[in-house]
Amino acid sequence: MTGYLIKKAGALAAVLFMVSLTVFSVLFVLPGDPAQIILGMNASPETLAALRSRMGLDQPFLIQYASWVGSLLRGTGGHSITYDMPVADLIGSRLAVTGPLALMAMVIAVAVALPLGIFAARHQNRPGDAAVMVGTQLGLAIPEFWLGILLMLLFSVHWGMFSAGGFPGWQADAWGSLRALLLPALALGLIRGAILTRLTRSAMLEVLREDYVRTARAKGLKERTVVVGHALKNALIPVLTIFGLQMGQLLAGAIIIENVFTLPGLGRLVFLAIGQRDLPVVREVVLFMAAAVVVVNFLVDLSYAVVDPRIRADR
Repeated sequence: MTGYLIKKAGALAAVLFMVSLTVFSVLFVLPGDPAQIILGMNASPETLAALRSRMGLDQPFLIQYASWVGSLLRGTGGHSITYDMPVADLIGSRLAVTGPLALMAMVIAVAVALPLGIFAARHQNRPGDAAVMVGTQLGLAIPEFWLGILLMLLFSVHWGMFSAGGFPGWQADAWGSLRALLLPALALGLIRGAILTRLTRSAMLEVLREDYVRTARAKGLKERTVVVGHALKNALIPVLTIFGLQMGQLLAGAIIIENVFTLPGLGRLVFLAIGQRDLPVVREVVLFMAAAVVVVNFLVDLSYAVVDPRIRADR
């Protein structure tokens, strides 16, 4: 197990390095001068040159990259041009919105996918299975932002059960903040749940045909014990894999959803930073989102060893 952890940790560090290098390289070659944005179009060349020197923008690529990585490792990071504050502080404040939103969306996705996937597998080619498959097909066809708008029209405009947007803040109104995240979390979670439901059904159908499942039934075990205790545990490996991949799509969807519901999260922050050409913010938010996806997939790899003891034995 120790060797397995060391191998995965090394792969994690290598991927994070490549992600940071890619993000910095892409934004390095984009047009736009941060010094020009700060000082305005009427700034003199001498003033622009002085500010570029102070910000390190006149240094070669490798020196700028090494300086940036060093600031990240020290926990300081860059400085926002638009907000005039450390980007780390911006990410920390916006993460208080995006973090709970992503967690709620994934809880909803799992709560929908596992029961429906198991139900559809146990009732294969029956009306219940067909209904689940039609519902998941609709979920695959509907974009998150469109589902979010429909939920807003239904629950906010017509029924008045939830606010149509905004976020009061956890300290000001914790319950109101939780309610403000529910509709966008539903929009993200139901779409992710549709994908996981179909995968859970497929994995369960394959496992339920195995000999050990027939043996468990022949021993007279209860169907619930056979399905949950034997079949589901072995069907979770492919489900966990897609679960990790869905995290990246969820963060990408959060950029649109947070703008639909005017939530002050990471998605809205990077959206506004792109329009304002605030490259330090764009660079570090994109890196943070990419790193989050990599770390989640690392945790998923570790969960394989928990779900399937054979993986621990092989390593």
